[in-house]
Amino acid sequence: MRSEALKGHLDGLILATLADGPAHGYAIAQTLRERSDGAFDLPEGTLYPALHRLERAGLISSDWSVQAGRRRRTYQLTRAGGSSLRERRREWQLFATAVEAVLA
Repeated sequence: MRSEALKGHLDGLILATLADGPAHGYAIAQTLRERSDGAFDLPEGTLYPALHRLERAGLISSDWSVQAGRRRRTYQLTRAGGSSLRERRREWQLFATAVEAVLA
């Protein structure tokens, strides 16, 4: 899939992966890849700046944790992030319905 297709949607996709619970960056990337059947295989240079942007915006927060003896930064949705995700899902449904009506 062309990277241009992700523009404007990456933040919402990341928020959606975190709706299931806290996760570290690699797990977020893996979830996006699995749920999209490989279409969204994000390089670190795309994922981590987006995570930092979402954190600065107050939509996610992070904490350091230790898993399997490795120190990892774990991200989770904030209350504002959950609200933003609900709004993004609503907007996506409206957009997808309109596009389908035109393309069908």
